[in-house]
Amino acid sequence: MELILSVVQVALSVILIFLILMHSGKDAGLSGAFGVGTGAGPFGGGSLVERNLNRWTVGFALAFAANTLILLKI
Repeated sequence: MELILSVVQVALSVILIFLILMHSGKDAGLSGAFGVGTGAGPFGGGSLVERNLNRWTVGFALAFAANTLILLKI
């Protein structure tokens, strides 16, 4: 079980690093990389791609933290 969770931990860390690197600084973001525009929608919430990237990053960060806590308890 510990081996499986360790492999999952490595996979989660690689995916999380990739997702974090997809974010950019203050200006461009992922939408700027693909030429979609400034990333600011009509309601100021950013593009759908940016919001989904944020959701995926938070989700994988929570999974990483939970997996870390489980590995510490084993």
